[in-house]
Amino acid sequence: MGGFGLIFVLAFFALALFSGWIYQRRAAARDSRRFPPPGRMVDVDGIRLHAHLTGTKTSGPLVVLEAGIAATSLSWALVQNKIGEFAPVLSYDRAGLGWSEPCSAPRAVSRITDELRRMLDAIDAPSPRVIVAHSFGGLIALDYAARFPDEIAGLVLVDPVGASEWAAPSKAHRAMLRRGIWLARCGQALASAGVVRFALDRLAGGARRLPKMLARASSGRRGQAFLERMAGEIQKLPRELWPLVQSHWCDPKCFRAMAAHLASLPESAAAILAEAKSIPAPLIVLSAGNASAAQRADHFRVAALSRQGEVRVIPDAHHWIQLDRPDTVVEAVRELLS
Repeated sequence: MGGFGLIFVLAFFALALFSGWIYQRRAAARDSRRFPPPGRMVDVDGIRLHAHLTGTKTSGPLVVLEAGIAATSLSWALVQNKIGEFAPVLSYDRAGLGWSEPCSAPRAVSRITDELRRMLDAIDAPSPRVIVAHSFGGLIALDYAARFPDEIAGLVLVDPVGASEWAAPSKAHRAMLRRGIWLARCGQALASAGVVRFALDRLAGGARRLPKMLARASSGRRGQAFLERMAGEIQKLPRELWPLVQSHWCDPKCFRAMAAHLASLPESAAAILAEAKSIPAPLIVLSAGNASAAQRADHFRVAALSRQGEVRVIPDAHHWIQLDRPDTVVEAVRELLS
């Protein structure tokens, strides 16, 4: 290729990147107008976190919903209103996810717990609290209960991540983490250039081949598999929420936060194993029907931390139990409160 040809190619890519950046910026501004946060923005150490408080009752323990590793308050849409019929209930977005502002500090579980606690204090949330936590959120719930037991009335852990598995990850688990962090960083770059938004817009419009091709070209078969798996989970939510979830996943900050959460996982899991020796509150673990033997064993280990701990296997649910069987989550919360 001659010098002129190389300049032409570089100029073409520069123009494409600039066009994608403009496309992303304009669409993000449009999303902020179309999809304002349903709750309130609460200042915590200079970062505004989104907190969505609902419920017809104003008395009794507050039920706090803690999402999975890269999920938002929207992941609780099928259970929040049901719990709100008999208790005050709050979902929120951790820093960098959903409507919350990004944070440059590492996402260690202890820091996330402190941010959650300060947010609850800032809105004068009643204490003690029941924490309902999914997946990675289970580490946050256990950290909260271990460090501030007087503020916890009970825990419902929804297929929690296995601290025993991740505290000293195997070679395969370390490789899985590296791939996840790499995919998240790729996603951040592609979202900044408007590629993620373009692919999701085509997917929402009914196209299938082009989004798959873009996912595979940018992050390989695993990227394509992740896109298809997450699309399947999102489709379990009410249809009117799909555009909101899409707008969040078009935002580069969400991929950056995902990478930070994944990077902190081994350290956070080790900290939980060291500090969470007993939980002086009722504890229910909802275990997915397809959980591995190691995951199930960790669920029983966690339940044994409480004298009132139990494991309930939900045979017809996968990892996202709150989407597959939201009734089991609501019933567990009702039992704890009664």
